[in-house]
Amino acid sequence: MTLTPEQQYQQSWLVRQEFAERMQPLIGMLYRNRGIEICVYGRPLVSASTIDVIKAHKTVSKYEDHKLRLKESFEFLEIINNLNLNPAKVDLGKLAYGYLFKNAGEGLTKEAYLKRELALVLDQPPAEKPQDVVLYGFGRIGRLLARLLIEKNGPNANLRLRAIVVRGGKDGDLEKRASLLRRDSVHGPFNGSITVDAKANVIKANGAYIQVIYANSPDEVDYTKYGISNALIVDNTGIWKDEDGLGLHLKSKGAAKVLLTAPAGGKIKNIVYGVNHLDVLKDDKIVCAASCTTNAITPVLKALNDEYGINNGHVETVHSYTNDQNLIDNFHKAERRGRAAALNMVLTSTGAAKAVSKALPELEGKLTGNAIRVPTPNVSMAIMNLNLDRETSVKELNEHLLDVALHSDLRDQIDFTSSTEIVSTDLVGNRYAGVIDSRATIVDGNRAVLYVWYDNEFGYSCQVVRVMQQMAGIQYPSLPV
Repeated sequence: MTLTPEQQYQQSWLVRQEFAERMQPLIGMLYRNRGIEICVYGRPLVSASTIDVIKAHKTVSKYEDHKLRLKESFEFLEIINNLNLNPAKVDLGKLAYGYLFKNAGEGLTKEAYLKRELALVLDQPPAEKPQDVVLYGFGRIGRLLARLLIEKNGPNANLRLRAIVVRGGKDGDLEKRASLLRRDSVHGPFNGSITVDAKANVIKANGAYIQVIYANSPDEVDYTKYGISNALIVDNTGIWKDEDGLGLHLKSKGAAKVLLTAPAGGKIKNIVYGVNHLDVLKDDKIVCAASCTTNAITPVLKALNDEYGINNGHVETVHSYTNDQNLIDNFHKAERRGRAAALNMVLTSTGAAKAVSKALPELEGKLTGNAIRVPTPNVSMAIMNLNLDRETSVKELNEHLLDVALHSDLRDQIDFTSSTEIVSTDLVGNRYAGVIDSRATIVDGNRAVLYVWYDNEFGYSCQVVRVMQQMAGIQYPSLPV
């Protein structure tokens, strides 16, 4: 019986749906039990819905000449599930496509091919004891870091969230903290279960046992009282930004290293993961993860400078309002920030352009910057007006950035979109440092204007976690290389 086009489409859809549903438990077990994060051309599949798994496979045809069917990639996923792998980010799409359409297997069986491509994490000694992590401050970034760390919680978790430290301790404080973790107006509900043990001052979330500690100063906590040792303290308060202030953390028992989630002063290393993370040395006690904007623009600037050279330029950020602005007009020590954040575009300063040189010294003195705070709660944009060292074209520039986003060492930092309809809310929860809006790229000779979206909360938090892993000496490679 010949099927009608409608019947053929319906049958094809049911097949895709079936394989997506068969993939989900394997993806979940690989992640929770073994720390293997499966993605397809950078699109994460962990905790993804059936439809999301199908959509991730559909994106392959945007970048390659052939479609990648779920039935084809499922065979590779089954083999990966049977391999003895250490924690890593594994791109199932690139592995399957390379074997099926690019002859990357070179006559090997699928299993032999996967063993070769994943050799870096295959049959390796188990990781050492997980790194204890303490979040000092539990605001926007603190709570998103908690979500990310809890998401990775499991037998092979290499970063273990042990405690949060906050001021206060008033009646109902613990329940309020848990509620803010449970519900988020921007990023939606927490994916899991959260309960509170008021007697022990503990938040329990998806198997994570998080001690809540009340303190007014970084140097007054004894973490060893809670079984916490050699801890990495992540300071999300923004109160202390130099060696003296952040060094207070190291006076507390059980604290070993400090990571600041804001721009730092003095000689503290400003790290943008993917660009200068190898500058983090084993003996470094205090490190800074720079700002959300610096993380968004520096990887893109590096990709451009490496290929074309940058003579000079200006970066204008269109940034969502933040907690340091007033909701309604009121006194504020900074210029203009006292005006109602949800009603106004507010011109203000940013140090992000100058801070780029701390991670990318070759751009020292070449960039200026400014910022406009706008009435949106999250997702920002950097507009980079650059004078390059040589002429190019929109097509060449976009093709280079797409290749960087897919295949370079910056593939976890730079995302790429060719959509003509994308707007800021579409990028809430995006896990990249920045997203190239290729349809907005302008090139005139050696002058280029690029538009880079970034989730200034979630994308930045993902970068912070990567710096945490680097400080802890944890190898979490992205494969295939």
